[in-house]
Amino acid sequence: METMLKIAVIIAAYLLGSIPTSVWVGKIFYGIDVREHGSGNAGATNTIRVLGLIPGISVFIIDVLKGYLAVRLLYLTDFYIPKTGMFINFQLFLGIAALLGHIFPIFAQFRGGKGVAVLSGVVFALHPYATLIVFGIWIISVIITRYVSLSSMIAGFSFPLVLIFVYRTTNPSLITFAFILAILMLFTHQKNIERLVKGEESRFSLRKKGKATQANTKQ
Repeated sequence: METMLKIAVIIAAYLLGSIPTSVWVGKIFYGIDVREHGSGNAGATNTIRVLGLIPGISVFIIDVLKGYLAVRLLYLTDFYIPKTGMFINFQLFLGIAALLGHIFPIFAQFRGGKGVAVLSGVVFALHPYATLIVFGIWIISVIITRYVSLSSMIAGFSFPLVLIFVYRTTNPSLITFAFILAILMLFTHQKNIERLVKGEESRFSLRKKGKATQANTKQ
């Protein structure tokens, strides 16, 4: 019975991650599928470029909450003692399930986003202080480079370093997850890396573009 309950919690985390925030916001309030404009990505950055700042920030906040709440689902159970190794390991499973749900959402034809916001919520639930430092690194990088994709990769690689060298984390599962996260950032941003190398990557701007421009945006 406990095994079935664990599977149910993992499925719940996946379904939570599968909520296609940007797609629903675009279709319900603007009659637009953001995946058909801009970069074609169902994430907060593309939502800002296609729909504007307010809907984009709303999507980002909700996506962060998706990852955070998925990990916190474990606190509704009595499977493990909180803060123990097994507890953290299962939290990681839930975080991964939510991430997969966001990238491959069952509610949106399995066409989702890159998962940066969801991962932010996951790591905040796992280690809030390290996450705040990484978020600060991301903001500084965006301000300096104006490349959201590059800043996301920099933040991703800074997370395991902050855990190891700032907070002296010794949990092997958490450290391994942090490095996998960093590698995942490279995997999900392959097209962005190609455009960065070619000098074709679009820089971030808060100014809403017209539809004709949106269709050609490559961020």
